[in-house]
Amino acid sequence: MANFGFPRLTVVTPHEPHWHEVKSAIGAENLLQNARRTQCLTEAVVDCTLVIGTGTLTYRKPEQPVVSLPELAPFVQQEIARGGRVALVFGPEKRGLTREDLSYCHLLVEIPTAPRQPSMNLGQAVAVCLYELAVRTGNSAGAEAEAEQLSSSVSSGELERLAGVVEKTMTAANYSPAVMREANQHDLRLMLRRMALTERDARRVLGLFRRILWRLER
Repeated sequence: MANFGFPRLTVVTPHEPHWHEVKSAIGAENLLQNARRTQCLTEAVVDCTLVIGTGTLTYRKPEQPVVSLPELAPFVQQEIARGGRVALVFGPEKRGLTREDLSYCHLLVEIPTAPRQPSMNLGQAVAVCLYELAVRTGNSAGAEAEAEQLSSSVSSGELERLAGVVEKTMTAANYSPAVMREANQHDLRLMLRRMALTERDARRVLGLFRRILWRLER
């Protein structure tokens, strides 16, 4: 991250012994000292309007649009240009991102690799992705703060609040058996991200479902 000019790092439940060791990374002390720690991915991307997951398609069937790494930059540039905040999410070294992790992502980016060896070391994958973005966008990360107030995109946190109200409404309407609740939550998160709602649309939909819920509960 320091090599390619990306200053904002958030780590989710890091393994304490390893996290303590990396605090001494040469040239990246400030980045690490200012890193934010969260207990879950939901919290980590709460203020992000475009969440991009990383991984290979060798062992999974994607449930969101897939973009090859060389084609990713325009998506990032467009979101930053309209004042949004972008998160690039990497999973643990051994297993990568889970299906649940990816349900919080708008896109899945794949690094083109030789078919015989599709998996990459985590550190290498991060370096390759950030290099591509830095080269193809001129590193637009610094412009993000200037455009922040212009965003009309819906943050991940707002989508989760909307999903919560929709889920409560589904429960009140006996939409499906309780055993389907987890699957419904997963599908709902993905659906809301595919819809690409504006802030205004999200507020109206939220108000609509709150009204329906109020009626159902009475």
